[in-house]
Amino acid sequence: MNQQGTRQLIRLRIFRYSEPILRSLTGLRVLASLISLFLVVFYYGFPHSPTGAATLIFLTQSMFGFFVFSYLIRAFFSMHAWRYIKETMFEAIVIGMLLLDVAGLVAGYPFIQNLLMALELENLLPAYTFFVQMYLMVIVLMESTRLGSDVLTFKLKPATTFLASFAILILGGTLLLMMPEMGAGGKPATFMQALFTSVSASCITGLSTVDIGIHFSVRGQVVILMLIQIGGLGILTFATFFALFLKKGIGINQQAMIRDFMSEDNLFDAKSMLGRIIFFTFFIEAAAAIGLYILWDARAPFYHEPVEKAFQSLFHSISAFCNAGFSTIPQGLYQNWLRDRLSIHMLLAATIFLGSLGFPALKDIFGLRNMRQRIQTPWKPWKLSTRIAFFSSVALIIFGALVFFLLERSGVLTGLNGPNKWAHAIFQSVTPRTAGFNTVDTGALAAPTVILVIFLMFIGGSSGSTAGGIKTSTFMVILLAISATVRGKNSLELSGRSISFDLLNKAYTIFVFSSSFILISVFFLVWFEPAIPVLDLVFEEVSAFCTVGLTRGITPGLGVPAQIVLMLSMFIGRVGTLTLAFSLASRSASTAYRYPRSHILVG
Repeated sequence: MNQQGTRQLIRLRIFRYSEPILRSLTGLRVLASLISLFLVVFYYGFPHSPTGAATLIFLTQSMFGFFVFSYLIRAFFSMHAWRYIKETMFEAIVIGMLLLDVAGLVAGYPFIQNLLMALELENLLPAYTFFVQMYLMVIVLMESTRLGSDVLTFKLKPATTFLASFAILILGGTLLLMMPEMGAGGKPATFMQALFTSVSASCITGLSTVDIGIHFSVRGQVVILMLIQIGGLGILTFATFFALFLKKGIGINQQAMIRDFMSEDNLFDAKSMLGRIIFFTFFIEAAAAIGLYILWDARAPFYHEPVEKAFQSLFHSISAFCNAGFSTIPQGLYQNWLRDRLSIHMLLAATIFLGSLGFPALKDIFGLRNMRQRIQTPWKPWKLSTRIAFFSSVALIIFGALVFFLLERSGVLTGLNGPNKWAHAIFQSVTPRTAGFNTVDTGALAAPTVILVIFLMFIGGSSGSTAGGIKTSTFMVILLAISATVRGKNSLELSGRSISFDLLNKAYTIFVFSSSFILISVFFLVWFEPAIPVLDLVFEEVSAFCTVGLTRGITPGLGVPAQIVLMLSMFIGRVGTLTLAFSLASRSASTAYRYPRSHILVG
């Protein structure tokens, strides 16, 4: 037998054991991922002595060896090793970095640490430790994605999986925020404080029973920021994106989840949208963070601290784009040195507007291919859904700003000059689009203004966005139906297009379901908190259900039963009342038949 034949025989004998080896390796990778996650969480969540911290770092680096070994084994057992490496290039780069770390660990000569010391950059050692742990988190994320791909093959409804993903995110955030190092001064948050904050951040609401800038440490604020980012885009969007990025493909179930989340017309549009979601999100958030970093003035307490200044810029940009409304600054934008920073207000307002516009609309307006087509064919309009999202949003902002100015020009806007009054009125018209920031004292608003803000909060942003509310498209379809009924028309038409009655039924369902849930929740809030004015409780409930985050200042003083009502409202308002209804509904039997029509009196 020649040399090539011998080599083939050896390969055949080895590959005979590939299936049991790879199956065992999968289980070990899951176990190693859990151990690695525990090490990183324990490192950041609890206080440690220098020796204990060094031991945890050593154990973390030791885990790298297994992941390197696992990747090499999978590459070896693939039919074409180099093609496998090429297809998993991102993972290969991370593994290469880990391999360098493992080699230094085995040789007893940590290359990177010694290099930093040789260059007199010892101050970067903590940053290096952080990046080493982030490498590990990337590996854990990739392993979790593979595990999630298997979980998603179960025959669960997309809506059910969507609900479960947010519930898991909330639970994980609660446990993290309860750790000692997450609280300011090492004082951990109580279970209810952590749970309420986790629900509010995951559901991108912004209501809080504590001041997160005072009560939580920087590590706790980073956890809150992660919850906002993941909750804003949807944990399934991240998981599916990584599944695609790692060349693992995407199934019909996953596509249906993203389709429902993005309100796309078909599965193929939903699949192509994923990369653009990530691009638009990170690009807009990065641009807003850079703008904020430049616009902070010397009155900011963190102005002379570049790292903290960068973190504050990033936190507020993500909070604005995800329409969360969280701020690490006590009193938020109502802080004395921020009230007159109109440039910061307008930048945040623009970021909020883009976040509430919706990813399908952002793709239609700013997508390179669509922009190129409009240059070539300038008469080609935006999609109807984009026009509804954009023009209804602009109209609501103009309407809200005008009414707010007229109602509060002698109220909370007293003492400001004309341009400042209009700037604050515009911002307070934008922020009820479920952002939750405030530049005026919300508790001092007149009763008519409170009703105006409730109206704006209830409508919310556009479909497929990070905003809440019943959505502008739902509001527009209902207005069209009212107009058609008054005029005696039996069809819904807009811009030369017909609107199906299926969409009208869906809009009515969302409206009735949302209104009913808010009414029931207000009933319980009034029962649990009889000393608080009803209008304030209505404001608080609509703010929670529509994931806005504005408050009349009553959130910290609410009892546990009222907090539970608000948490349920935030959760159901975020995942969507219709999604909740679909997830709980059983499959209906086929209704190919039709009963005789009958007439009943209405009105």
